[in-house]
Amino acid sequence: MADMATSDTNTHATIYHNQRCSTSRTVLKLIEDAGIEPTIVKYLDTPPSRDGLRKLLDDAGLKPSEAIRRKESVYTELGLAQASEDELLDAMVENPILIERPIVVTDKGTVLARPADKVSTIL
Repeated sequence: MADMATSDTNTHATIYHNQRCSTSRTVLKLIEDAGIEPTIVKYLDTPPSRDGLRKLLDDAGLKPSEAIRRKESVYTELGLAQASEDELLDAMVENPILIERPIVVTDKGTVLARPADKVSTIL
């Protein structure tokens, strides 16, 4: 693991966070332990727009199918198994519980921090 003392205290981070998710809580702690006070976006309360979500996924190098939570009941209820990437994106915007978390943005990049230690690549 990188030496935390080398972290730039001027680094800005935004975490798309669900406080009920243990991975999201772990990633938030890793960010804070690196000396960064992140902006926390509770995306279930304040979901990103379609364009905003598209940009987050593009910046992370992900397609909607790589960032959707398949185990959520709404995924099955909406019959998304055969959906196109655009249909998945629309479903994620309309049902933000489908957005895999946490997504973290810093000036060094954007990652879907699963597993949690993946966040260290952009801190």
